Amino acid sequence: MRRIVLPGLVAVLALGLVGLLIFGVLQTTDDTSIDQALAQGKHPQAHDATLPLLGGGTRKLADFRGKVVVVNFFAHWCDPCRAEAPLLSRTQKAIEGRGGTLLGVAWNDTTEEARDFARRYALAYPIVRDVDGAFARAYGVQAMPETFVIDGRGRIAALRRGELDARWIDQHVVPLLAPKAS
Repeated sequence: MRRIVLPGLVAVLALGLVGLLIFGVLQTTDDTSIDQALAQGKHPQAHDATLPLLGGGTRKLADFRGKVVVVNFFAHWCDPCRAEAPLLSRTQKAIEGRGGTLLGVAWNDTTEEARDFARRYALAYPIVRDVDGAFARAYGVQAMPETFVIDGRGRIAALRRGELDARWIDQHVVPLLAPKAS
């Protein structure tokens, strides 16, 4: 009897342990990612950091509290970043009077590379440098470009991993802005 009970008990305990291990792994996957939170209708608080501004000084996301902020991670060498730059420039002009702004985040670029990019595409919004990549990592950025829409309360309202288009801006940014003045 002992010969049957002991192996049976060990097997049950082993299965229970494996079950707990699988449960733990499933609970630590994408449930905490920004993508997953947004898919579940949640709006996580946006990560903030003080970053060097291209024109000198520093900026942080909290400086824009009360505004809708379109945070765009880009790099000068990124072809999709170049392709979306004219749209971002037009978007800034359209939203700045309605309680919104863009915030460019130059990733893995020198100050001069980021300045040249901004000049080439006439980007007239604040651009900061993510010198060590920590800001991008906090957002789970993996490729360029990636864009996050932050509402006036500092929460992430939407994200786009990849190149933007006008339709996405109309769907995810425009509804958060103040109505146009007549």
